[in-house]
Amino acid sequence: MKKSLLALAALGAFAGVAHAQSSVTLYGIIDEGFNMTTNVKTASGGRHLYNLSSGVLQGSRFGLRGTEDLGGGLKAIFVLENGFDVNTGKLNQGGLMFGRQAYVGLSTSQFGTVTLGRQYDSVVDYVGPLEAGDQWGGSIAAHPSDLDNFNNSFRTNNTVKYTSANYGGLTFGGTYSFGGQAGNFSQNQIWSLGAGYNNGPLVLGVGYLNARTPANAGGLFNTPSAPTAANLAVTSGVYTGFASANTYQVIGAGGAYTFGAATIGATYSNIRFGNLGATYTSPFKGQSATFNNAEINFKYQLTPALLVGAAYDYTRGAEIEGQSRAQYHQGAIGVDYFLSKRTDVYVTGVYQHALGETLNTAGGLTPATASIASITPSANQNQFTARIGIRHKF
Repeated sequence: MKKSLLALAALGAFAGVAHAQSSVTLYGIIDEGFNMTTNVKTASGGRHLYNLSSGVLQGSRFGLRGTEDLGGGLKAIFVLENGFDVNTGKLNQGGLMFGRQAYVGLSTSQFGTVTLGRQYDSVVDYVGPLEAGDQWGGSIAAHPSDLDNFNNSFRTNNTVKYTSANYGGLTFGGTYSFGGQAGNFSQNQIWSLGAGYNNGPLVLGVGYLNARTPANAGGLFNTPSAPTAANLAVTSGVYTGFASANTYQVIGAGGAYTFGAATIGATYSNIRFGNLGATYTSPFKGQSATFNNAEINFKYQLTPALLVGAAYDYTRGAEIEGQSRAQYHQGAIGVDYFLSKRTDVYVTGVYQHALGETLNTAGGLTPATASIASITPSANQNQFTARIGIRHKF
């Protein structure tokens, strides 16, 4: 009798699982390739660098994605996503186990989705996909040093996120990240808002991001741990001297239109570093600095398996008293050939030229140097990098 009751209980449990229609999916990307980069800054000057590198077209990753039907149109969802380096096997994102994403939440088709955890901000969600770097160019084709975070260099911790349902192609949402600092509610806090429209050939996106004390331990620029040269993401000459700002703000917008096999797109971003240099003794202390960036990009599907792309990006540096503000001109080209739905090979080339002066970490002026995103900065005004890679999705 007892065995029968146990069997019935076990069957009931399995029936409950089946009724809930739970599912967990393992997925991932392995992106590996060969890079050639000119004028890499070293102690003895600029040198060419030849190396293998992981995760350029897309970051190498593996993840778990799950959903459970709770009934009445309500679902529980979660994502745990890890970033890793193919060449060494090490964890990326500062050594975090699930540094790319880690969240859980509830979703309905009528009202949208609320999630909690480590997530992407609204600029990344709604505007980022419209830049060349998020399409065919990879991280090296992102804007100089990814200064507007369109290419998702920085994630947000301790984040509550809302994403709306799709209303005829229109979606919107926002995030709020608690700073987690006792006695200081605003320190390290991050919030963002965004909206997108995707219907037929037209795609549009707008986003806003605001981060307080971004370079502090736990701030946007340095979420893995305490600020050190090893893990502080802002190491580029483009804006490392502005990272001490009390507030980092991005306003972004973009659009794309497809006609036949061709797509033309554009993005714009305004990046403001407010109240510079709490530790500066220079005349720049307390000032604010603004960058402006504009990109135009084009891609053409020559065949179902072959895609080509080109982009031009211009960054106008911050205007600070006494400074010949920096400017960055960048061009990118790319070819992507799909061997199958899951495997492709690609070639990408990026050239960048810098002009003027920028602010260094000591609070003084220094000549602007080329600084292609995700590449060691140049020793001079020019830098070129080329990559041949292979990407496999599973």
